Amino acid sequence: MSSNLNKLLFLSSMMMGTIMSISSNTWFGVWMGLEINLLSFIPLMMNDKNMMINESSIKYFIVQAIASTMLMFTILVILMKSSLKGESEIIPSMMISSSLLMKMGATPFHMWFPEVMKASSWYNCLILMTWQKMAPIMTLSYCLQNKMFTLTIAIISVMIGAISGLNQTSLRLMMSYSSISHIGWMISSMTISETLWETYFIVYSILSTIMISFFNQAQLFFINQMFTSNNFSTEMKFIMITSLLSLGGLPPFLGFLPKWMVIQSMIENSMTTTITIMVILTTINLYYYLRVSFSALILTSNKINWTSSNNTKTQKTMMTMLATMSSLGLILTTSLISIL
Repeated sequence: MSSNLNKLLFLSSMMMGTIMSISSNTWFGVWMGLEINLLSFIPLMMNDKNMMINESSIKYFIVQAIASTMLMFTILVILMKSSLKGESEIIPSMMISSSLLMKMGATPFHMWFPEVMKASSWYNCLILMTWQKMAPIMTLSYCLQNKMFTLTIAIISVMIGAISGLNQTSLRLMMSYSSISHIGWMISSMTISETLWETYFIVYSILSTIMISFFNQAQLFFINQMFTSNNFSTEMKFIMITSLLSLGGLPPFLGFLPKWMVIQSMIENSMTTTITIMVILTTINLYYYLRVSFSALILTSNKINWTSSNNTKTQKTMMTMLATMSSLGLILTTSLISIL
């Protein structure tokens, strides 16, 4: 009971830090919100039974502390040069962007992100992939000055997320590199409009929650568990695969909707070369999603549990509803748009 209360306290504090950061109108308020968020998340990562998690929490703290120091240093430089409008200069803007990119785990400051993800529990992975990115990415959208720098970071993030995920057997590492690839898409959509990247982030968060709920329910951590585990029947594997392909952005699933919006907007803004490179690289992500799918469907286990307890049936019903939302979401959304 005490442990649950502690988690609730730190979770509330973490959310408060993010809200403080994104709603602040001063750089000091942004920095303070990010620090509260950091110091609240670390106790949620700690686990006395697993020393690897404690090691990853130290890695997370060191990287975030370096990024915070860099952010504070740049803020002081801007304030000292306030008479010269230092905030609009390219170098301070790039330094702030770099510190925020480090905080969210975007390329080229991404090396800590898979290391922390591979030792964390699934729910901590979900927080790292979604909520912990909210404050840095929203702050980053306020201080973009150099369009070339932004698009370069976006392309490199998509490329690293695609290529590095190819040879992974760990599902947590695969999801971490997938997250880096999606960050690239979000950063590129920032150059168009705020609504665009927010829509992408919301859809990505929903699909990530669905996938991690599947993995956590069956306690899957590696690809070979997909076809040796008896926790998943063939129908549940099929439902999970549709959600995975939706996360990859394959039409006609919901995950294709934000990518479709970004592709259309970037073509309209004469960024055809950039978006073509990003789409080609994203097909590599779909390749390793399909590899997981084939492993799960073709190499099935000898024993399949078609009958289960009421509790498992309830979980199956919930997972089926979530998968339906991710699978048919694009059709429903486009239908509503056409009606309106």
